[in-house]
Amino acid sequence: MTSKDLFPAHVEGVVHRHRVLIIGGGAGGICVAARLRRAGVHDVALVEPSPTHYYQPLWTLVGAGVVEREISARPMKKVLPRGVRWFRDRVVAIDPDANTVSTESSGDLAYDFLVAAPGLQLDWKGVEGLEAALETPWVASNYHYDLAPRTWQMLECFRGGTALFTCPHMPIKCAGAPQKIAYLAADRLRRRGILDSSKVVFATATPSIFGVDEFARPLEAVIERYAMDVRYGHVLKRVDPVVREATFEAESGGETKTVTIPYDILHAVPPQSAPDFVKRGPIAGPQGWIDVDKHTLQHTRWSNVFALGDATNTPNAKTAAAVRKQAPVLVRNLLSVMAGREPAAFYNGYGACPLTTSYRQIVLAEFDYSGQPTPTFPFIDTTRERVDFGLLKRRVLPALYWQGMLKGRA
Repeated sequence: MTSKDLFPAHVEGVVHRHRVLIIGGGAGGICVAARLRRAGVHDVALVEPSPTHYYQPLWTLVGAGVVEREISARPMKKVLPRGVRWFRDRVVAIDPDANTVSTESSGDLAYDFLVAAPGLQLDWKGVEGLEAALETPWVASNYHYDLAPRTWQMLECFRGGTALFTCPHMPIKCAGAPQKIAYLAADRLRRRGILDSSKVVFATATPSIFGVDEFARPLEAVIERYAMDVRYGHVLKRVDPVVREATFEAESGGETKTVTIPYDILHAVPPQSAPDFVKRGPIAGPQGWIDVDKHTLQHTRWSNVFALGDATNTPNAKTAAAVRKQAPVLVRNLLSVMAGREPAAFYNGYGACPLTTSYRQIVLAEFDYSGQPTPTFPFIDTTRERVDFGLLKRRVLPALYWQGMLKGRA
């Protein structure tokens, strides 16, 4: 790793300079900012264009009619740690050699240390016709605050037929969310007495229902219980909202073919990627993700750059639970580097996904880089559906997020 000059005397065109500059006001950026302030670090600034912070894991429950979307949103100024300067602006480029970040309207911001946590962007245009289809009452997506309530509206207006749910190529944020809403929809149709006259189709680009066998087995039993039609290796390419058809590229037997599935209602998940300024910039690796050491979260080329969350190339599940484990590791290592020491804290790839399999039951999948289950409660069998974890998803985890994670306490 090449060490760069962390303290240039002057950078031409720079309007502001900060000891630590954070990109992103999502879970990763706020968690790190809070922990840095609790550690006594002054002169921390954060760049984030959105005036609202969202707890996105609740959007599955919004789409299922369990909670109102408003409880997932809070003003950014309310969650930003005290003493952190907020640039309500959009990053357009990073120059790690000059230690600067370019923004749309705030000019160039200089830093001594950079933490990148920009999250993922939803590539709605990556599926032909999807944006137009989302203007119709038969297509929705829980991956957007404004669209999640429509999922519930669709389910309640549905009178039988084909309910189609899609999942794109990985990685995406919360890889379990596309199948969660499919299970909840099937359970809702069962409760309404129309599951037998309906066809629930889950068309996913993945080769299996879940990448860890211990959790895949109970999910396969859930699929059988609802008599769901699961299509593996199906990549959504086009949606025709006029005739209500979805077209996929499907892999089978080493061949790729085109498959068209008619739908009465469609829950679509768009392909996702790192933001454009990351993909096109120097801190990205060959695949377009921020190139960090997967254990220390320090950049592989610039020692004063760290990153966490969904936009990195770490091969973990992209979830808020992963950020909860990454943030303290990153902050400890950043503090070490700021003090002239080598980073020593270690992230093991922990990720977690509470898979809602019905309105009452959850399979809590927790695992690390090796794909081994890493249960928080080792005395509880989390590989089977449990009713008690329903409360965890609806009540405990949101409270942990707002009062623990975002305040640097958990």
